[in-house]
Amino acid sequence: MIGLILAGVIIGPNGLNLLARNASFVLFGTVGLLYIMFTAGLEIDLEDFKKNRQTSIIFGLASFFLPQILGMAAGFYLLDFKVAPSVLLGALLGSHTLLAYPAASKLGIAKSRSVTITVGGTIIADLFSLLVLAVIASAARGELNSFFWVKLLISLTIYGVVVIWGLPKIGKWFFRNVENESVSQYTFVLAAVFVTGFLAELAGLEAIIGAFLAAWY
Repeated sequence: MIGLILAGVIIGPNGLNLLARNASFVLFGTVGLLYIMFTAGLEIDLEDFKKNRQTSIIFGLASFFLPQILGMAAGFYLLDFKVAPSVLLGALLGSHTLLAYPAASKLGIAKSRSVTITVGGTIIADLFSLLVLAVIASAARGELNSFFWVKLLISLTIYGVVVIWGLPKIGKWFFRNVENESVSQYTFVLAAVFVTGFLAELAGLEAIIGAFLAAWY
């Protein structure tokens, strides 16, 4: 996996410039991330996650706020950044992904307590990081006002209702009426992943959050 990343760096636009970062690379990269998050959601035992929910929340908050505070302080005091770039730097350091999750799955430890806690913490940390990004982006455009906060709250509420309440009902109806058509079921699952990811971006979140929630609901 590290070799693939290094190969991409070498032949990419910032290396030998043999391949450009075009729409195809962005698309396949996004699909890969969505698939990883969806797979992680499928392999997590919800009962185990509920048992370790408090630990996951603590880990997620700690893994976000500690790098956020240290990165913000380093940007402001050491790099002489303004407040907004310093906050953005802290959010960048506070976010992390499940890049190593496929390796953990191959080793057979995906359902272990530590991995379950890490997955839950990753979702929480990324959620906060993306919210910070949304706020900073709106502030840079001069749109950080009361309307922005109301719009963000409403969009998140609608998204939560659609995914948590609507998706399970649609899924139950579909699988009840299409029981023996595996191709149709597979297509429906993929469509649910991509649609929830797209709706997450419309709500101001990241598509990987939607893919993870699609696996649960």
